[in-house]
Amino acid sequence: MTDIVDLQDTSSSCCSGGANTEPPSNSKLKAGLQFLRKHVLSTWAIVLGAPLLVLLLDQPQFWNVVTFAIKAFGGTAPYIAFAVLLIAWLKAAGAEAYIGKAFEGREAQAIVLAAMFGGLAPFCSCEVIPFVAGLLAVGAPISAIMAFWLSSPLIDPPTLLITAGALGWNFAIGKAVFAVALGLFGGVIVALISRTGGFKTPARAASISGCGCGASPKTGRPVWSFWKEAERSSTFGTELKSNALFLVKWLALAYVLEALLVTYVPADLIAGVVGGNGLGSIVISALVGMPAYLNSYVAPPLLAGLMEQGMSSGAAMAFMIAGAVSSIPAMAAVWSLVKPTVFATYLGLGFVGAVLSGLIFQAVV
Repeated sequence: MTDIVDLQDTSSSCCSGGANTEPPSNSKLKAGLQFLRKHVLSTWAIVLGAPLLVLLLDQPQFWNVVTFAIKAFGGTAPYIAFAVLLIAWLKAAGAEAYIGKAFEGREAQAIVLAAMFGGLAPFCSCEVIPFVAGLLAVGAPISAIMAFWLSSPLIDPPTLLITAGALGWNFAIGKAVFAVALGLFGGVIVALISRTGGFKTPARAASISGCGCGASPKTGRPVWSFWKEAERSSTFGTELKSNALFLVKWLALAYVLEALLVTYVPADLIAGVVGGNGLGSIVISALVGMPAYLNSYVAPPLLAGLMEQGMSSGAAMAFMIAGAVSSIPAMAAVWSLVKPTVFATYLGLGFVGAVLSGLIFQAVV
């Protein structure tokens, strides 16, 4: 028996040794790629390295990039603080499952409310990220999250007035209607996919964590005064720290990318690419608008000028919808939160919604 065991061990070790033997060049290449991914292309390396690269190559623009990113991040900081405190409190109290159950059997109602609230909330595509992280953490249905996610960056009271002043009330009201409609459309599509077994675990494992202390074993309800128990207080501190670091890291990246786009890709250059009429111009406007950063305060006057030069109203609407839903900075933050299938669905819904909005608006107005 001993001989058999020894023979098996020797055989397996020989086979495994032969199988795992790699040329030195391959192992060096793998080590180099791992180093590149971990250090050179890490989130913090890009956040700190991009401004330094600007300092080396284009010194006059350095302070413009840095101050823009800091001011933009500062505007979102209160939302980050609120979301992080709320997530930590809910987890320390054991309220995750309790809140998640509140959505059971009410998915349709949750989608409608999320789309309506998103249409009123004054968040851009980056500012909405902390709230989406909180919804993912407490187990809200991904369909309702998607409805809020899609509708929220599109319109709010100040944007409505600015759009009306530059492009007219027809355009402003149309955008507001499309914002809610896109939220409802996305929520329903995701709900249907979820019923077929998709999106069971939409959040990334490395994103906002989803485990807390649990409800009180005696009452089955959350313990809102978590500070009275040492374990719950410890959970609060741990969650506060980890979630704050996560959101700060990814939103810092988003705003550095935004600063680079605003500095080196002029808004009028982006808008000038999307002129024209017909279906082709609407599709191109949506494609160009998706990665571009042209916020809702800058876009209306620029598009008004292009429409005077012959740009169709449908192309203008498609560009505004696509640009508000998904810009490169927003994509970076979205990618950090959800799995690739949810990310691809988000982009697909944003693009399709922008094209349909443009077509409908051009046909009606």
